[in-house]
Amino acid sequence: MYPEHTSHPPAEQAVEVHQPTPLPPAVAAPAPVVAVQPGSVPTVASIVLPDGRVVTGYAINPAQPEPVVAKPVVSRAAVNVALGGVGFLAVCGGLILLTSFIAALTAFITQLITLAAVVFGGWIAVQVFSASGHQGGTTVNIRKATFKRNHFHG
Repeated sequence: MYPEHTSHPPAEQAVEVHQPTPLPPAVAAPAPVVAVQPGSVPTVASIVLPDGRVVTGYAINPAQPEPVVAKPVVSRAAVNVALGGVGFLAVCGGLILLTSFIAALTAFITQLITLAAVVFGGWIAVQVFSASGHQGGTTVNIRKATFKRNHFHG
């Protein structure tokens, strides 16, 4: 199946080198310029190689890059106005939060004052109504004198 290995030196082969030969243009006289419509098919170019083969194809024009469109310059005034608007919105948001915080704090303090008034008022009411509950009154000793309500006892 496989050729056997032989110890023969490889046969020398003659190498031919072909150099491309430029071909003269097919038309010796300049052809008149004909206006070509944009939608028409381009002409086909043929080249004959030195070994006699003919290569035919379309000529390719190098692609031209599209021109760069200059970006409009943004003015400093427009940037300043935009930044000022962003800052203004941030300040307004902060003020809204601040006012809501102040309103909540005011409501909390009002509730604390109301609670203190209710508790203190209740304590005073208990003191007043519990003192009139019995007839004895309050006894105060000042310098060995005893005062019982508005009567002096000596």
